[in-house]
Amino acid sequence: MGLTKQYLRYAPSGTFNVIASADCNSSHVTLNGVSGRYIAVGACEHVIIWDMRLGEKAQVIPGENVVVSQIAASPTGNHMAVGYVDGNINVFELVNNEIVCVFAGHKSAVTCLQYDEQGHRIISGSKDTEVILWDVVSETGVARFSGHKGVITSAIFINGRNCIISSSKDTFIKFWDIETKHCFKTLGGHQMEVSSVALLKEERYLVTGSMDQELRVWKLNWTDKIKEEDKLTQQLEIVKLEDTDNTEDTSVLQCHQVGTLIRGGRGRVVGLSTDPGQSVLACHGTDSLLELFAFCSDEEAKVRMNKRVKKQRKKLSKQKESGDVDPETIDVSEILTLSDEVRRLSSVKLSAKIKSSCLLMGTTGELRVGVTLATNTVELHSLNMAEGNEVKCLKQITQPGHQREPRCIAISSDNLALLSASVDSIKLWNRSSQACVRSVATGGARPTSACFAPGDRHALVACADGAVLLLDAAAARVLETVPAHERDCCVVALTPDMRGCYTGGGDKTVKLWQFELIPDTTTDSKAKVLSLLHTRTLELEEAVTAVSVSPNNKFIAVALLDSTVKIFFLDTFKFYLSLYGHKLPVQCLDFSYDSCLVATGSADRNVKVWGVDFGDCHKSIFAHNDSVTALRFVPSTHYFFTGSKDGKVKQWDADTYDNIITLNGHAGACADVCVGAGGLHAASCGADGALRLYARTDEPLVLGDRDDDEEGLATGERHAPVPGLPGLVMPTKKTIGAEKAADSLVECLSLCAEHDANGPGAPPPALMAAYGCTTSEDFLLETVKRIRSSELEEALLLLPFSAACAVVRALPALLERGDQAELLCRLALFLLRVHRAPLLAHRALRKHLIQIQAKATLRLTELRDMVGFNVHALQWLRREQEAAQGEQLFREAAGERGRRERRARGRRALKRPVVSVV
Repeated sequence: MGLTKQYLRYAPSGTFNVIASADCNSSHVTLNGVSGRYIAVGACEHVIIWDMRLGEKAQVIPGENVVVSQIAASPTGNHMAVGYVDGNINVFELVNNEIVCVFAGHKSAVTCLQYDEQGHRIISGSKDTEVILWDVVSETGVARFSGHKGVITSAIFINGRNCIISSSKDTFIKFWDIETKHCFKTLGGHQMEVSSVALLKEERYLVTGSMDQELRVWKLNWTDKIKEEDKLTQQLEIVKLEDTDNTEDTSVLQCHQVGTLIRGGRGRVVGLSTDPGQSVLACHGTDSLLELFAFCSDEEAKVRMNKRVKKQRKKLSKQKESGDVDPETIDVSEILTLSDEVRRLSSVKLSAKIKSSCLLMGTTGELRVGVTLATNTVELHSLNMAEGNEVKCLKQITQPGHQREPRCIAISSDNLALLSASVDSIKLWNRSSQACVRSVATGGARPTSACFAPGDRHALVACADGAVLLLDAAAARVLETVPAHERDCCVVALTPDMRGCYTGGGDKTVKLWQFELIPDTTTDSKAKVLSLLHTRTLELEEAVTAVSVSPNNKFIAVALLDSTVKIFFLDTFKFYLSLYGHKLPVQCLDFSYDSCLVATGSADRNVKVWGVDFGDCHKSIFAHNDSVTALRFVPSTHYFFTGSKDGKVKQWDADTYDNIITLNGHAGACADVCVGAGGLHAASCGADGALRLYARTDEPLVLGDRDDDEEGLATGERHAPVPGLPGLVMPTKKTIGAEKAADSLVECLSLCAEHDANGPGAPPPALMAAYGCTTSEDFLLETVKRIRSSELEEALLLLPFSAACAVVRALPALLERGDQAELLCRLALFLLRVHRAPLLAHRALRKHLIQIQAKATLRLTELRDMVGFNVHALQWLRREQEAAQGEQLFREAAGERGRRERRARGRRALKRPVVSVV
């Protein structure tokens, strides 16, 4: 067997340029007891919390390889729930960024995420058309709600009723009962898909947005606590106004449309958001207009109604006097309408399309509105509800990132700076701090390639209009715009002698340029500035797509639109070789450091390695699943990096043709890849807007060794229902963690059986001793405790029946000890649910089941008594504290008074006519 070749591993060392991802929502966050100052946004696989006062990153919650799709902040301010495009949900502790629990239940991207008012439960919806309820305290899934036939667009709690509302692209809105885990009402009043829903005004009104310009407002009437005569009155009112509706006598909830809010924006509704107090509604569509609506309190609504009625009566009296109307016309009725309860606030016109919004109402009546834009921007606006409707922009964060996706990237010769270019600007970055130090506007030119000039003080940027921009990086200004080509300039790079550069364009030419110093005509100083002098031109028969000069300054390779690569002598432009074999045009190429090899990447997804001596193809590698867009050799090696439209960045060995490593790439297409001096650093840019930096580590990498992540071991299988158990629908799915937990349980049971067979005096096995256990019961309990709570049920589901029987035999002794009683009871109950019939039919296990029943009942009674004792003790402490301070700390009296008033209003409520708020 030959020696194994080792490499040094490249590892991701930073992701920057992303201020806020367009595909993720935003949320107000409370840090250090301060609210209204921090906004959390998704940034590729990370979550960034921005300090909107300082314009800096207050905190970064790191992710791994999966893009964030939804975030939700806990009402308590301690946790942050993050949903990913692979369907997983991670709950982070904001103090130390540690993962509290992981919920794996969805099989596609999470589309909505919300906490309940206590922060104990999370509801999530996904593109897999299902809604899942999670318990954060017990770290488990509670229920899976299946019934929608389209992507879930919203899922919210009705906290006062222990219910859930979900909307979907199947045009339906469903109401779910958490206790029964079933849908008890379906609202089908929409002709097109429902994009978002929101609850307003103490959960009495439901606002829905669809594909049109109207926001439909629905009144929720709960009939379980209303007297029969009032229930009949409400039903008759609904029938009078909506003759087409079928009133459901048996339904607990009656939901009818009371009006519509006419939007000023164009296109469909994209998102609805409310403040935590459910008094203000924000709506945005596909344009840059954010509309705000305020739902008035009952007192304010009555004042508005009285003004409206007084005005209408005055107008009616004038009409009666003039004879325009019949004198016997009925007087204006004093009935609350939707226009009385809703008032339109000032709309916010922003600079780009809105992607998400979040609201927060302050104690002084100030409304903080946070928005993320399609131009990689986060803004914070303020609106004083009491003084007026003038909306002020408090902060706008745009400097730390490009507004459009970067198209090219370059690393300086000293590895200290990076240069990135997009349509809006060219930015210079500090590599170590990943901070933007300079920014230059491009004037709308679309960059295609960039490089640093010798000395790293200047830079060259090729543009799609054929021009080459010569930049002064230190002064952050464009020194000169050189009209290099008549059509798009696809490449600009330095010649190996560092005395000039070369460019290639769509006008079928390759031009060589020489650096020169000329007097600065823009100032009166005698200082000279850098400029370009055109020296030679190589004319070709096809448009140029890529150019590279060999390091020995002998050859120049030109990729043409006819899918061939032609090599010429650099000094005379005499034809040398023609490399043909690609089926589609070559988009990138590069020479190795010794000028012996040239590698080409094409749109046919192949990378070919050629010999420069004879032009023979050494190897053709099927490198990516999409077009290869970038290729760079590592200096002083035969290793090279490739980037592709499939988003991946790969490193290859041009001698053995092996794929050394696949790096954490982009969520979209990878546009460019560059390698720094010495191969210490590499960088890439892509369609997700991120600039990714990779550093060479001292960790050796041996081909054939693969991590679990690289092998793609996540199964993603879901039990809905569980095979063989049609009545059992699991809210979670099978993961690698669950499989490993099941393996550890089986191994533990086998070691316990072996240890018990050896006798009481036998030494414990090595694994048992490593856990610090001396008995089989301790070892089993310690193994169960080490299993993640969210994966325990899936692990038990994977156990064979013999292992489940062994666990049942050990449970009575463990319950007798009284330690971890809640965990053991959960273990026993789930095993009985899964293996009920076989366990009851097993004669030898009947006595164990009886013992489990008796001891579990005893332990649960003790736990219940302890919880009840603690609750009453806390209530006693609260009463003592209230008596000492003379005030109520928990606002229960105000809450009870509000509930009494709502019940009284419900008895007096009348059906409100359908109106439009203009």
